[in-house]
Amino acid sequence: MDDAREAIANDPYCARLGIDLETLDAGRAVTSLELDESLCNFHGTPHGGAVYSLADAAFAAASNAQGKTALALETNISYLAPAAVGETITAVAEETHAAGRTAEYDVRVSDESDDPIATFRGRVYRPD
Repeated sequence: MDDAREAIANDPYCARLGIDLETLDAGRAVTSLELDESLCNFHGTPHGGAVYSLADAAFAAASNAQGKTALALETNISYLAPAAVGETITAVAEETHAAGRTAEYDVRVSDESDDPIATFRGRVYRPD
């Protein structure tokens, strides 16, 4: 899992956004993102795409944690509350179902008070 952790922790897209890999275990990952003005939309609030990217990073990390390639089949997100500029938000991804070459993950995005910001669900396919 060390090789997978290093690869996931050095993802160039996540680095560009400022997404950090906090925890990585088999089927579980935690990512975090400090929301600054560069991640805001034209309303001056954190962009939904930044929240989605954080959740997707946790999903990708959890599903690839054991070093087997996992490719996203589908994802969806529900935004529950706005995030605030200056806060660090966290995404926790957990495998909820695995069968054959597919698996499903639930991701919870929350703010610093552990209040929910979004829920995300994703399914992966493992070709190997």
